[in-house]
Amino acid sequence: MTKQRKEEFKVDGEELLKKVKQLINEGNIRRITIKNKDGKTMVEIPLTIGVVGAVLVPPLAAVGAIAALVTECTIVVEREI
Repeated sequence: MTKQRKEEFKVDGEELLKKVKQLINEGNIRRITIKNKDGKTMVEIPLTIGVVGAVLVPPLAAVGAIAALVTECTIVVEREI
């Protein structure tokens, strides 16, 4: 059984896509949830070991669209520890 830890990052809309890409590259992320400033979930990206390249293009396009619409949001990251 693996343990998971949640972390939250508050970012501006313009920093959102950059931060999500950085987190994905870290490799031990299981799920990324993006919430607006009111705490409402806008997108949830489940990540599994081996998810790379073209599989991530649609979710990253959605993150880019969200970044254009929000001024601040929270990224909730579930990590395996």
